[in-house]
Amino acid sequence: MKVQQKLAIGIIRARINLLALMSTKKAAEEAFRLFCTPLGKTTIKPKSLFENAEQHSFVLDDKRIHGFRFNHPQQKKILLLHGFSSSTVNFDMYVQPLIDKQYEVLAFDAPAHGKSEGKTVNAVDYAAVICKVVELYGPVHAFLAHSFGGLAISLAMETMPHDADTKIVLIAPATETTSAIDGAFAMLGIKNKKIRQEFDAIVEEKGGHPPAWFSVRRAMQHIKASVLWFHDEDDDITPLADALAVKTDNLPNVKFVITSRLGHRKIYRDQSVIDRIMQFL
Repeated sequence: MKVQQKLAIGIIRARINLLALMSTKKAAEEAFRLFCTPLGKTTIKPKSLFENAEQHSFVLDDKRIHGFRFNHPQQKKILLLHGFSSSTVNFDMYVQPLIDKQYEVLAFDAPAHGKSEGKTVNAVDYAAVICKVVELYGPVHAFLAHSFGGLAISLAMETMPHDADTKIVLIAPATETTSAIDGAFAMLGIKNKKIRQEFDAIVEEKGGHPPAWFSVRRAMQHIKASVLWFHDEDDDITPLADALAVKTDNLPNVKFVITSRLGHRKIYRDQSVIDRIMQFL
């Protein structure tokens, strides 16, 4: 962890602890805001592939959502879904191979990411964006999602018509929201149980369900699509243990590929992973 990151975490921890002296609810509200705030918008300059793509946007919940469309029109369409604090431009390595497979490629930034508006985002927001993209540009036949995008597409699929011919690629999905919250609280050194109770109550108030409901494992019980799931043994962001718990469910439509030494981010850039995905699609 960089020195600047350590300093920032220290400041945040001090702020939350100070708020907790006045109100555990206010401390939890601040923790929730931070939990839903990306670390910063991607500043990577899009490669020429994106510069020459069709640019599209729509408004959802008073925020303009920005995205790209490639190779229109085609019979098959795929939607690329990035992770937290990322952007669609980070997935340029998938666009040309998908075009070569005669896919029309859709890629939209989640709220508060890339060129999309907003300051915060949660899984419900991202799932709503997915549903809107499908409504405006669909039907979509395949989805490729990394990390936070994996949770979002899992929630979205529960509300969208689909069947076994629909294909989903999950790369290191944020499988359990409870694990993500545990990780955030551990990183910030928040040990006050009342803050966590208030935090969970905020999640339920805003999302309509407790944190445990926002689970890829739970959602998979209702998903009929053919799923190819990649996860790495050395993932320090989305625990492999959560993925292995889903594997024990032995769902016939879900196939797992466990990799090693790729971690949470190298995995989606790995050429062998990309090749395997193209074979599946």
